[in-house]
Amino acid sequence: MMTEGLLTAAYIIASILFILSLGGLSNQETARRGNIYGMLGMLIAILATIFGSQVTNYEVVASTMVFGGLIGTIVAMRVEMTGMPQLVAMLHSFVGLAAVLVGFANFLNPEATTHIEGAEKIIHEVEIYLGVLIGAVTFSGSVIAFGKLQGVIGSKPLLLPGRHFLNLGMLLACIWLVVEFIHPSTFASSILPLGIMTVIALVFGIHMVMAIGGADMPVVVSMLNSYSGWAAAAIGFMLGNDLLIITGALVGSSGAILSYIMCRAMNRNFISVIAGGFGTTSGSAASSGSDDEGKEAVSTTVEETAQLFQDAKSVIIVPGYGMAVAQAQHPVSEITKQLRDKGITVRFGIHPVAGRLPGHMNVLLAEARVPYDIVLEMDEINDDFPETDLVLVIGANDTVNPAAQEDPNSPIAGMPVLEVWKAKTVIVMKRSMASGYAGVGNPLFFKENTRMLFGDAKKSVDAILSNL
Repeated sequence: MMTEGLLTAAYIIASILFILSLGGLSNQETARRGNIYGMLGMLIAILATIFGSQVTNYEVVASTMVFGGLIGTIVAMRVEMTGMPQLVAMLHSFVGLAAVLVGFANFLNPEATTHIEGAEKIIHEVEIYLGVLIGAVTFSGSVIAFGKLQGVIGSKPLLLPGRHFLNLGMLLACIWLVVEFIHPSTFASSILPLGIMTVIALVFGIHMVMAIGGADMPVVVSMLNSYSGWAAAAIGFMLGNDLLIITGALVGSSGAILSYIMCRAMNRNFISVIAGGFGTTSGSAASSGSDDEGKEAVSTTVEETAQLFQDAKSVIIVPGYGMAVAQAQHPVSEITKQLRDKGITVRFGIHPVAGRLPGHMNVLLAEARVPYDIVLEMDEINDDFPETDLVLVIGANDTVNPAAQEDPNSPIAGMPVLEVWKAKTVIVMKRSMASGYAGVGNPLFFKENTRMLFGDAKKSVDAILSNL
């Protein structure tokens, strides 16, 4: 069993490793090292907690760890990279559920509050209330986000009449219930406000995420990540665990910052994301504006695409979720190597919300061993499209939609996009002319310099590689 001093030292070391982990994850070259720091920090935290003075039943702890570790290993081995956003959303729900269960357990445990009274007791009760509140919202919201990302629930937002007043009513009810919770007359009247608030928070989480459109889902995942961090911090306050407080604050603040960055990348603000917006218009598979009425997209072939690659001096590849679904990143990497060996400049343009998870495309390209130095963010590469001979868009849609700049009435008007249409030639690889995840038509398909290469991205890319 660890002494208090040794336990504190272990928690400090784990906290430092978590901070180093976040620092490492901020850059592609150091991401692997950042992951190692995070795993070491978590290992130290778990061992320190197990051998701390509060744990006495090691049989129960060992059995639950083995069971949980087995499930985690199986899930991690089976889930494809395309399913990573769904997995992250589901893991967030577990953190929220844990906060709810710990809150109720702490409240029902008479030993937790027998030694405190007065203002300290009120503070502890507020900690329990907030932990359950944040946890319940995180749990139900994450479950809905999982359903939307998995395709079980439609990506279009559910916009109920008077939804803002409904949200405001639930918020006011939760504020009133906290007063009832802190000043109970009997045990029944004490647990009743907590139970009612939990139900309201669960409904609020469902309603909040259901009202958010498909194109905003990367922001939603990041937002729920932040919520799960604050839920963990709330658990730390309830249990008096400094490491949980520090870790929760790190996750909560970093998730909030990432949500802000993603909102800026979409020319949105956090309030408008919560209120819903993107995806409210069904869009058209053929067009997003009247200027494209009657136009037809020009298709191309694998052979013509390969020839365009051979003739080009500079190429930019823009990957999207379609590349992830088709698992085409490895042949794309081979094409990149072939072209660079021929002296052709090849780079990748990554939109901040490409895919359905922040950094999704970067991870896929790193997995396929694409050199880090040719993978550029939108702001770094947007000015280079006019001097580019060929752009290959693989499964991206909303992030390359010129309607964001050309149509002020478009649902995505003002959203920063990769300006691929300014290149000499654009090849768009898609299965069909269907609109993207935001449900907005894309006039890029009808530009004079655009050619559509229809079919499965993996098969098409393999065929282009064979021609090269």
